[in-house]
This record gives sequence, C-alpha cells and structure tokens, in this order.
Amino acid sequence: MQRIVEVEKLDLEKDYEISLRPSGWDEYIGQEKIKKNLQVFIKAARKRDEALDHVLFFGPPGLGKTTLANIIANEMSANIKTTAAPMIEKSGDLAAILTNLEEGDILFIDEIHRLSPAIEEILYPAMEDYRLDIIIGSGPAAQTIKLDLPRFTLIGATTRAGMISSPLRDRFGMHFRLQFYTHEELAKIIKKASYKLGCLAGDDACIETAARSRGTPRIALRLLKRIRDYAEVADEKEISQKRARYALDELGVDELGFDEMDIKFLELLIEAKSKPLGLGTIAATLSEDEGTIEDVIEPYLIANGYIEKTARGRIATPKTYDLFRLTQKRKPSLFDHEGGNLYE
Repeated sequence: MQRIVEVEKLDLEKDYEISLRPSGWDEYIGQEKIKKNLQVFIKAARKRDEALDHVLFFGPPGLGKTTLANIIANEMSANIKTTAAPMIEKSGDLAAILTNLEEGDILFIDEIHRLSPAIEEILYPAMEDYRLDIIIGSGPAAQTIKLDLPRFTLIGATTRAGMISSPLRDRFGMHFRLQFYTHEELAKIIKKASYKLGCLAGDDACIETAARSRGTPRIALRLLKRIRDYAEVADEKEISQKRARYALDELGVDELGFDEMDIKFLELLIEAKSKPLGLGTIAATLSEDEGTIEDVIEPYLIANGYIEKTARGRIATPKTYDLFRLTQKRKPSLFDHEGGNLYE
C-alpha cells in the first residue's frame, strides 16, 4: 500500500502536479538563498549572451529540483529536455540526446547518480568542451569521430549526492543543496495551490496541513488533494481547519507528519535501549527495503533531530524519548556487547 507521506511521485499525480508547479520566480516559494543566487547567475549569463553554467541540485525527493530546472529554462528562454539516468543505458542513448540539442538548450537529468561509468566518460568532454567522441566499429578497424555540440546547460538532480563520482561532480559549475521547507512556506504553497484547485483553504487549514507535510511541498500538495476530497463530499466550499484535521487523522498522518511506518521505526530504536541498530537490522525488522529507509523515511527524521546516524548504526535521540514520554537510557559503552550483536 502506498504511503500518503511517500515523497516519490505517483502516476495519478502527474497531471495536477504540472498545473500546480510554479513557472517563474514570483510564484516560487522557499529556497530563498538558492533562488537569489540563481537569479544573479541567470542575469549574468543572459547579459553575456551565453549558456548558463552546468547546475547540480541535490537533496531529499519532493523539494523542487525539477521545478527549479523548469524555471531556469523559462528564465533563460531556452528549451528543456528531460530524462532520467536509468533511461540512459547505452552510449548511443546519450549520443542521440546530445546531438538533438540546440544552442542554449537545457538538458535535465534526474537521479544523475545512477549514470553508469561508461556513460559518464562520454559526458565529460560534452560538459567541458562541448564535444562528443563516438567510436565507430570495433577492433583494428575502430575509428573515433569527434562531433561538435552546441553550447548547452546540463542540470543534474540527485537524492544521493555522495554517490556521484568526484569527476562528474567537479564538472558542475554550481552546486545547490535544497533544504526542507518551513511550516510558513508550506502554508503559502498550500494556499496558492488551493486557489488553483478550486477549493479555497482557510489560513488555519493551510497551517494544519503544512505542519503534517514533513517539510516537503510534494507531500503538502498530495495531502491538500485528499483533504479536498473530504471537503467536497461534505459540501464545504472552503476547507476549514476542522475538516483538514479530520481528513489528515483519517489518512493516518499525525500532528508531526508521522505515519505508521515512522512510528514503528522510532519504536524499534527505543526498544534497542540506546544501542545502535544497523540499517540491515532495521530493514529486516520493518520488512522494508534499505533504500526506502535511507531515502524516504530517514531524511525527515534526521533533519528534525529524532534519530542520529553513527558509525555503528541508528539511535533514537532524547527528542524521540520525549515524544514517547520515556526517559533515555544511558548510551552504551564501546565495550557493551550484551544481548547479542546489534551492530553493523
């Protein structure tokens, strides 16, 4: 069953997400430092009549990396071509994409950390020298053909910056880390989206929804759409805080944005009595994929101080013990090994 606070896109969301996505800086809320810097760099590039330098966005899913890429394209009056790293399986796939670019175009590659080393090698001269090296034939008859490419901008997005190879990372002229949004920023996003969806939400309802959205606009918009369903069934023209709270409770999202999986995760760490639990142990106990735990569940909990990652594993913080109204046990000594090996 799909979690309502899942940060990955759902197929049924694609159409309405596009309509709710801001197209310019005046509509874009949050990430103020990134927005300010990008505005300067874009203006400078336009003044010189050059393509913008390559950009790398990284951070948890749902924070607006794709949205920023589209805004950059709009501000640069450039065409944007979008793809995902897993779709580029062979060198010919990348060559086809690059040779179809025109001067000033923007190529957006999502989850760029999943590019294979062979594909990266082809990308290096394309990013640095705007040149594509193609090998035709094999063995002694093999020939290398060099094709000139138009000056383009590569925008890469990833949820795992640490998995990008250093040579690829160094070829991006700009690196931006997206942060979780504040409740106030999310409330503004929800307010604007409610107008576009034709279901005006009251200020209190926006704040209530924002507080349970895990600092992520994608989740906030998904929750708003579900709340709208409850309001329409109840024949409410304006979404009230009471209706929003009722809908969110029914969806299993509590006041902190936690769902059942988050609670199970935190309870597991508490039951470990301050002994670090390895990722493999946690995944096996929760019957969940390790990648899902690392990319979906943990980022919000770590950013808000509910869990801590150590060399030995994950432990619950005093904030988590306070949440469950428990007293934290002493931290284990380096020589503690009682009760079996929980360390990985």
